[in-house]
Amino acid sequence: MRKRQQQSGSVLLIVLWTAVLLTILVTAMASKVRLSARTAFNNQLAADDYTQMMSALNSAEIDILLERMSSPLDAPIETNSEGELLDRSLRFDGRPLRLSYPTPDGMVVRIINHSGMINLNRIPRASMQLLIEKRLQDITGEEADAEEVQDLLAAWTDWTDLNDLEGINGAEREFYEALDPPYLPRNNPELDSIYELHHIRGFAELFEGIDLDAAFTIYGNSRQVNLNLATREAMLLLPGLTPDLIEELRVVRAVDTFSNRGEIGEVIPFENLTELSPWLSNETSDFYTIYVYRRPASVAQVEPNDRASDRRRNAAEFDPQDYPLEVPLMNESRVGDGTVASSEANAEALAEGAALLRDEDPWEVAPGIGRQAFSAVVEFTGGDSPPRVYQINPYATLPKF
Repeated sequence: MRKRQQQSGSVLLIVLWTAVLLTILVTAMASKVRLSARTAFNNQLAADDYTQMMSALNSAEIDILLERMSSPLDAPIETNSEGELLDRSLRFDGRPLRLSYPTPDGMVVRIINHSGMINLNRIPRASMQLLIEKRLQDITGEEADAEEVQDLLAAWTDWTDLNDLEGINGAEREFYEALDPPYLPRNNPELDSIYELHHIRGFAELFEGIDLDAAFTIYGNSRQVNLNLATREAMLLLPGLTPDLIEELRVVRAVDTFSNRGEIGEVIPFENLTELSPWLSNETSDFYTIYVYRRPASVAQVEPNDRASDRRRNAAEFDPQDYPLEVPLMNESRVGDGTVASSEANAEALAEGAALLRDEDPWEVAPGIGRQAFSAVVEFTGGDSPPRVYQINPYATLPKF
């Protein structure tokens, strides 16, 4: 009797352990299946995003081509508040655009003409010295030390000259080969990348915290900057400009673009204009940076019980027939509601619109961290030829807007 009870107890333990092991096995398999399903779902989202980004990028390239061609007969004739015709190519200053061709609803497109950046491959030595002085003054809050300026300028000269002869207080092959890891100086005035600045002695510290992609370019032949298209980062480096003056210039140019130095002089003091004037030009570049990214839905648009699977997005849902067929206006955007006509634009209305754009499409995704975008640097050589692509960056950081 006792032996039979012991056997029954053993069977019960075996059954219990088997049930536990089966439960663990089923749970692990369910977790793996759920993870696989989530991975497949995210892969589909990534593929859909890429498809829509490429569609938006191609539409942006066509938009640039259209602006460089003769205007169609039905194109809107836009004027400023004084009745003067507007230059539509000045839309490409980084603002969010509504394009002429259909663009997926969730995609935001920004285009920056490279005439709004400082060209490192064309900057004269004297201008580089002024830029170094301005940057040192901004860092220290005091007048730049002449000896430090000359040391940095000598390092720049040695990096971009055609030989290994070290200048006074310069840095040549011997200096860079002694670093860990070692590398060689460029020894060529044509930089291959703006990030070469980080390799020049002292320049990594000089430009710490500066978005190099937004401030500098290595493409084109312009030695000057078009203030109508200048990025905030480029203007921060220009002699004669302060953060307050930059904000004022950005507000004024949104209402009416600058056509000459006299109009700029109405905004900034004469002393500042004297420093700034050698840097200014009204030319535009054949090079553009196109930024494309998905604007995330605001928290208010997401229901508490809304599941990700119910918010699936794919390119097939986009219907081009729903897209406006009119040629976009200068200030027309796909972010926010309503467009202020240029002839009726004023600083207050545009400031309200800019605040709305920042609320709906903020630059920061976390404190101090900017939104990422798919970017392409392209050149348009004229006519109806497709652009030449120079650089692709799937993880570019947007310039501050």
